Amino acid sequence: MKVIKEISSMQEISDYYRCIGKKVALVPTMGYLHEGHTSLMIKAKDENEIVVVSIFVNPTQFGKGEDFDKYPRDFVRDFHICEKAGVDYIFNPETDEMYKHKSYTTITVNELSDKLEGKFRPGHFTGVATVVTKLLNAVKPVNLYLGQKDAQQNVIIKKMVSDLNINTIVNICETKREDSGLAMSSRNTYLSEKEKEIASVLYFLLKECRRLILEEKLTDTQEMIERTQKIFEEKAPGFILEYFEISGAEDLEPLTDIGNYKGEILVSLSSKAGKTRLIDNIIFSNQIP
Repeated sequence: MKVIKEISSMQEISDYYRCIGKKVALVPTMGYLHEGHTSLMIKAKDENEIVVVSIFVNPTQFGKGEDFDKYPRDFVRDFHICEKAGVDYIFNPETDEMYKHKSYTTITVNELSDKLEGKFRPGHFTGVATVVTKLLNAVKPVNLYLGQKDAQQNVIIKKMVSDLNINTIVNICETKREDSGLAMSSRNTYLSEKEKEIASVLYFLLKECRRLILEEKLTDTQEMIERTQKIFEEKAPGFILEYFEISGAEDLEPLTDIGNYKGEILVSLSSKAGKTRLIDNIIFSNQIP
Protein backbone atom coordinates (compact mmCIF):
# COMPACT_ATOMS: atom_id res chain seq x y z
CA MET A 1 0.00 0.00 0.00
CA LYS A 2 1.27 3.45 -0.93
CA VAL A 3 0.45 6.93 0.35
CA ILE A 4 -0.06 9.55 -2.37
CA LYS A 5 0.10 13.25 -1.50
CA GLU A 6 -0.07 14.97 -4.90
CA ILE A 7 -3.14 15.24 -7.13
CA SER A 8 -1.09 14.86 -10.32
CA SER A 9 0.49 11.63 -9.05
CA MET A 10 -2.90 10.21 -8.11
CA GLN A 11 -4.24 11.08 -11.55
CA GLU A 12 -1.33 9.38 -13.30
CA ILE A 13 -1.82 6.22 -11.24
CA SER A 14 -5.53 6.10 -12.00
CA ASP A 15 -4.96 6.78 -15.69
CA TYR A 16 -2.57 3.82 -15.82
CA TYR A 17 -5.07 1.41 -14.26
CA ARG A 18 -7.86 2.60 -16.52
CA CYS A 19 -5.62 2.07 -19.55
CA ILE A 20 -4.90 -1.55 -18.61
CA GLY A 21 -8.59 -2.22 -17.89
CA LYS A 22 -8.55 -2.33 -14.09
CA LYS A 23 -11.39 -0.76 -12.13
CA VAL A 24 -10.41 1.86 -9.53
CA ALA A 25 -12.68 2.42 -6.53
CA LEU A 26 -12.70 5.36 -4.12
CA VAL A 27 -13.78 5.38 -0.48
CA PRO A 28 -13.73 9.04 0.60
CA THR A 29 -13.16 9.68 4.32
CA MET A 30 -12.02 12.34 6.74
CA GLY A 31 -10.00 9.78 8.66
CA TYR A 32 -10.23 8.42 12.19
CA LEU A 33 -11.60 5.30 10.57
CA HIS A 34 -14.06 2.86 12.13
CA GLU A 35 -15.75 -0.41 11.18
CA GLY A 36 -18.20 1.42 8.93
CA HIS A 37 -15.32 2.68 6.81
CA THR A 38 -13.72 -0.75 6.83
CA SER A 39 -16.91 -2.34 5.50
CA LEU A 40 -16.82 0.10 2.56
CA MET A 41 -13.20 -0.78 1.85
CA ILE A 42 -13.92 -4.50 1.89
CA LYS A 43 -16.89 -4.13 -0.45
CA ALA A 44 -14.83 -1.94 -2.75
CA LYS A 45 -12.05 -4.56 -2.75
CA ASP A 46 -14.51 -7.32 -3.59
CA GLU A 47 -15.88 -5.42 -6.59
CA ASN A 48 -12.79 -3.66 -8.00
CA GLU A 49 -9.13 -4.38 -8.70
CA ILE A 50 -7.73 -1.20 -7.13
CA VAL A 51 -9.03 0.55 -3.98
CA VAL A 52 -8.13 4.11 -3.04
CA VAL A 53 -9.10 5.55 0.35
CA SER A 54 -8.90 9.32 0.60
CA ILE A 55 -8.14 10.80 4.01
CA PHE A 56 -8.70 14.54 4.00
CA VAL A 57 -10.39 16.70 6.63
CA ASN A 58 -12.01 19.22 4.35
CA PRO A 59 -12.09 22.71 5.88
CA THR A 60 -14.71 24.09 3.49
CA GLN A 61 -17.51 21.88 4.83
CA PHE A 62 -17.08 23.07 8.42
CA GLY A 63 -19.00 26.16 9.47
CA LYS A 64 -17.90 28.85 11.90
CA GLY A 65 -17.72 27.44 15.41
CA GLU A 66 -17.79 23.81 14.24
CA ASP A 67 -15.21 21.18 15.16
CA PHE A 68 -12.66 21.40 12.33
CA ASP A 69 -9.70 21.94 14.69
CA LYS A 70 -10.90 19.28 17.14
CA TYR A 71 -11.94 16.71 14.56
CA PRO A 72 -10.13 13.46 15.53
CA ARG A 73 -7.04 12.67 13.50
CA ASP A 74 -4.65 9.70 13.73
CA PHE A 75 -3.02 8.91 10.41
CA VAL A 76 -0.81 6.07 11.71
CA ARG A 77 -3.88 4.30 13.09
CA ASP A 78 -5.77 4.89 9.83
CA PHE A 79 -2.83 3.61 7.78
CA HIS A 80 -2.86 0.25 9.55
CA ILE A 81 -6.65 -0.06 9.24
CA CYS A 82 -6.43 0.55 5.50
CA GLU A 83 -3.52 -1.85 5.11
CA LYS A 84 -5.39 -4.60 6.94
CA ALA A 85 -8.45 -4.08 4.72
CA GLY A 86 -6.39 -4.57 1.57
CA VAL A 87 -6.41 -0.97 0.35
CA ASP A 88 -3.95 -0.25 -2.47
CA TYR A 89 -3.49 3.51 -2.10
CA ILE A 90 -4.23 6.18 0.49
CA PHE A 91 -4.75 9.58 -1.09
CA ASN A 92 -3.78 11.98 1.69
CA PRO A 93 -3.30 15.48 0.29
CA GLU A 94 -2.53 18.53 2.39
CA THR A 95 -4.98 21.41 2.38
CA ASP A 96 -2.61 23.50 0.26
CA GLU A 97 -2.59 20.74 -2.35
CA MET A 98 -6.37 20.50 -2.57
CA TYR A 99 -6.86 24.27 -2.53
CA LYS A 100 -3.65 25.47 -4.19
CA HIS A 101 -4.76 28.96 -5.10
CA LYS A 102 -7.52 31.30 -4.15
CA SER A 103 -10.57 29.50 -5.48
CA TYR A 104 -13.48 31.18 -7.22
CA THR A 105 -15.36 27.99 -8.03
CA THR A 106 -17.73 26.03 -5.83
CA ILE A 107 -20.49 23.54 -6.56
CA THR A 108 -23.95 23.84 -5.08
CA VAL A 109 -26.73 21.37 -5.74
CA ASN A 110 -29.77 23.61 -5.52
CA GLU A 111 -33.03 22.56 -3.86
CA LEU A 112 -31.44 19.59 -2.09
CA SER A 113 -28.75 21.40 -0.10
CA ASP A 114 -30.88 23.70 2.04
CA LYS A 115 -33.13 21.02 3.56
CA LEU A 116 -32.61 18.91 6.70
CA GLU A 117 -28.91 19.29 7.62
CA GLY A 118 -28.62 22.28 5.32
CA LYS A 119 -30.98 24.31 7.52
CA PHE A 120 -28.58 24.00 10.43
CA ARG A 121 -25.27 23.97 8.54
CA PRO A 122 -25.47 26.64 5.81
CA GLY A 123 -22.79 26.15 3.18
CA HIS A 124 -21.94 22.66 4.41
CA PHE A 125 -23.12 20.82 1.34
CA THR A 126 -21.46 23.29 -1.01
CA GLY A 127 -18.21 22.35 0.72
CA VAL A 128 -19.05 18.66 0.42
CA ALA A 129 -20.06 18.79 -3.25
CA THR A 130 -16.98 20.80 -4.16
CA VAL A 131 -14.47 18.58 -2.38
CA VAL A 132 -16.08 15.37 -3.65
CA THR A 133 -15.82 16.71 -7.20
CA LYS A 134 -12.14 17.50 -6.60
CA LEU A 135 -11.57 13.99 -5.20
CA LEU A 136 -13.34 12.40 -8.18
CA ASN A 137 -11.18 14.43 -10.55
CA ALA A 138 -8.05 13.36 -8.69
CA VAL A 139 -8.80 9.65 -8.30
CA LYS A 140 -11.00 9.12 -11.39
CA PRO A 141 -12.78 6.11 -9.88
CA VAL A 142 -15.15 3.82 -11.71
CA ASN A 143 -16.96 3.23 -8.41
CA LEU A 144 -17.51 5.49 -5.39
CA TYR A 145 -18.56 3.95 -2.05
CA LEU A 146 -20.54 5.88 0.55
CA GLY A 147 -22.30 4.91 3.79
CA GLN A 148 -26.07 5.28 4.17
CA LYS A 149 -25.69 7.23 7.44
CA ASP A 150 -25.11 10.41 5.43
CA ALA A 151 -28.37 10.09 3.50
CA GLN A 152 -28.75 13.72 2.41
CA GLN A 153 -25.11 13.89 1.35
CA ASN A 154 -25.64 10.75 -0.73
CA VAL A 155 -28.67 12.21 -2.51
CA ILE A 156 -26.72 15.38 -3.27
CA ILE A 157 -23.65 13.56 -4.56
CA LYS A 158 -25.73 11.24 -6.76
CA LYS A 159 -27.54 14.23 -8.25
CA MET A 160 -24.28 16.11 -8.77
CA VAL A 161 -22.64 13.12 -10.50
CA SER A 162 -25.68 12.76 -12.76
CA ASP A 163 -26.05 16.46 -13.57
CA LEU A 164 -22.35 16.98 -14.34
CA ASN A 165 -21.98 13.75 -16.36
CA ILE A 166 -19.23 12.47 -14.08
CA ASN A 167 -18.12 9.00 -15.18
CA THR A 168 -18.43 7.34 -11.77
CA ILE A 169 -20.99 4.94 -10.28
CA VAL A 170 -22.19 5.91 -6.79
CA ASN A 171 -22.67 2.91 -4.48
CA ILE A 172 -24.56 3.40 -1.20
CA CYS A 173 -23.81 0.83 1.51
CA GLU A 174 -25.59 -0.13 4.71
CA THR A 175 -24.98 1.88 7.89
CA LYS A 176 -22.81 0.04 10.38
CA ARG A 177 -23.95 0.29 13.99
CA GLU A 178 -22.73 -0.26 17.52
CA ASP A 179 -24.37 -3.10 19.43
CA SER A 180 -26.70 -0.48 20.95
CA GLY A 181 -27.89 0.60 17.50
CA LEU A 182 -25.94 3.88 17.51
CA ALA A 183 -24.67 4.60 14.00
CA MET A 184 -20.89 4.40 13.82
CA SER A 185 -19.24 7.79 13.40
CA SER A 186 -15.84 9.33 14.03
CA ARG A 187 -17.62 11.91 16.18
CA ASN A 188 -18.83 9.21 18.58
CA THR A 189 -15.41 9.58 20.22
CA TYR A 190 -16.65 12.90 21.64
CA LEU A 191 -19.38 11.12 23.64
CA SER A 192 -19.11 9.85 27.20
CA GLU A 193 -20.23 6.28 27.89
CA LYS A 194 -23.44 7.64 29.41
CA GLU A 195 -24.10 9.79 26.35
CA LYS A 196 -23.51 6.79 24.07
CA GLU A 197 -26.05 4.85 26.08
CA ILE A 198 -28.63 7.64 25.75
CA ALA A 199 -27.84 8.10 22.05
CA SER A 200 -29.05 4.57 21.34
CA VAL A 201 -32.60 6.01 21.50
CA LEU A 202 -32.01 7.70 18.12
CA TYR A 203 -32.15 4.45 16.18
CA PHE A 204 -35.10 3.34 18.29
CA LEU A 205 -36.99 6.48 17.23
CA LEU A 206 -36.35 5.76 13.56
CA LYS A 207 -37.52 2.17 13.88
CA GLU A 208 -40.58 3.25 15.85
CA CYS A 209 -41.58 5.65 13.10
CA ARG A 210 -41.17 2.89 10.53
CA ARG A 211 -43.35 0.63 12.70
CA LEU A 212 -46.07 3.28 12.92
CA ILE A 213 -46.13 3.51 9.13
CA LEU A 214 -45.87 -0.16 8.19
CA GLU A 215 -47.66 -1.85 11.10
CA GLU A 216 -50.09 0.68 12.57
CA LYS A 217 -50.74 2.10 9.09
CA LEU A 218 -50.57 5.71 10.24
CA THR A 219 -50.52 8.21 7.40
CA ASP A 220 -50.40 11.56 9.23
CA THR A 221 -46.68 12.33 9.43
CA GLN A 222 -47.18 15.16 11.90
CA GLU A 223 -48.77 12.74 14.37
CA MET A 224 -45.84 10.35 13.93
CA ILE A 225 -43.33 13.14 14.47
CA GLU A 226 -45.10 14.31 17.64
CA ARG A 227 -45.22 10.79 19.05
CA THR A 228 -41.54 10.13 18.42
CA GLN A 229 -40.56 13.55 19.81
CA LYS A 230 -42.36 12.68 23.03
CA ILE A 231 -40.36 9.46 23.31
CA PHE A 232 -37.16 11.41 22.69
CA GLU A 233 -37.95 13.87 25.49
CA GLU A 234 -38.57 11.01 27.89
CA LYS A 235 -35.56 8.87 27.00
CA ALA A 236 -32.88 11.38 26.03
CA PRO A 237 -32.51 13.88 28.89
CA GLY A 238 -29.93 16.55 28.13
CA PHE A 239 -30.06 15.91 24.38
CA ILE A 240 -31.57 18.35 21.88
CA LEU A 241 -33.54 17.08 18.89
CA GLU A 242 -32.72 19.49 16.05
CA TYR A 243 -35.04 17.86 13.56
CA PHE A 244 -37.02 14.70 12.94
CA GLU A 245 -38.29 14.53 9.37
CA ILE A 246 -40.23 12.16 7.15
CA SER A 247 -39.49 12.83 3.50
CA GLY A 248 -39.15 11.33 0.06
CA ALA A 249 -35.86 9.46 -0.21
CA GLU A 250 -34.94 10.91 -3.61
CA ASP A 251 -36.09 14.53 -3.50
CA LEU A 252 -36.00 15.06 0.30
CA GLU A 253 -39.39 16.76 0.11
CA PRO A 254 -41.30 16.53 3.41
CA LEU A 255 -44.28 14.18 3.40
CA THR A 256 -47.49 15.22 5.16
CA ASP A 257 -49.88 12.39 4.31
CA ILE A 258 -48.27 9.22 3.04
CA GLY A 259 -51.47 7.30 2.40
CA ASN A 260 -50.99 7.48 -1.35
CA TYR A 261 -47.20 7.84 -1.43
CA LYS A 262 -45.56 4.92 -3.23
CA GLY A 263 -41.87 5.86 -3.25
CA GLU A 264 -39.14 5.11 -0.76
CA ILE A 265 -39.43 6.96 2.54
CA LEU A 266 -36.51 8.58 4.35
CA VAL A 267 -36.90 9.08 8.09
CA SER A 268 -33.99 11.20 9.33
CA LEU A 269 -32.97 13.08 12.43
CA SER A 270 -30.27 15.18 14.00
CA SER A 271 -29.59 15.45 17.71
CA LYS A 272 -27.05 17.29 19.82
CA ALA A 273 -25.38 15.96 22.94
CA GLY A 274 -23.59 19.02 24.22
CA LYS A 275 -21.65 20.27 21.18
CA THR A 276 -21.69 16.89 19.42
CA ARG A 277 -24.10 16.54 16.48
CA LEU A 278 -25.38 13.07 15.73
CA ILE A 279 -27.29 12.20 12.57
CA ASP A 280 -29.05 9.02 11.57
CA ASN A 281 -31.73 7.74 9.21
CA ILE A 282 -33.52 4.76 7.77
CA ILE A 283 -34.95 4.24 4.29
CA PHE A 284 -37.74 1.82 3.50
CA SER A 285 -40.43 1.18 0.92
CA ASN A 286 -43.96 2.32 1.62
CA GLN A 287 -46.01 -0.84 1.75
CA ILE A 288 -49.36 0.79 2.48
CA PRO A 289 -51.94 -0.44 -0.11
